[in-house]
Amino acid sequence: MNIEIISIAKKEKSIYDPLYKELTKMISRFANVKDIEIFNKDVTKAHTISPTSAQRAYTKVLEPHINSSYSVTLHPDGKIIDSFEFSKLLDGKMSVKFFIGGAYGFEDDFLNKSDVVISLGKITMSHKIAKAVLLEQIYRGFSILTNHPYHK
Repeated sequence: MNIEIISIAKKEKSIYDPLYKELTKMISRFANVKDIEIFNKDVTKAHTISPTSAQRAYTKVLEPHINSSYSVTLHPDGKIIDSFEFSKLLDGKMSVKFFIGGAYGFEDDFLNKSDVVISLGKITMSHKIAKAVLLEQIYRGFSILTNHPYHK
């Protein structure tokens, strides 16, 4: 299985990098994980104009990635699911793409192109923390699907 995490984020060193690496290694028993961070000059410029312009720029750079794979978009207004429901997002799929938006979220148009829109909860968290939570849930989801004791 292939998993891609595509986010609006600057490519920079983070204190979370060792955690991402460890979780990715744990997931590698079940799937290949590719982490794609996008923050080009168009996104940078759009941030100086307006939230709507920023959302439009996010859609423009993310749209080429939302193709034949099953797409899951993380959004504060998405459906809140538990770990067992999350595991079903992975079950039987050859490829899953997870999308993490920028500071201004997503346009409705992009959300409508996603197969499912979920929320990691009602609390606000940084994108770096959201990615760590997402990676942990991906591992937990595979653990549930394979009846591995990690999820208990």
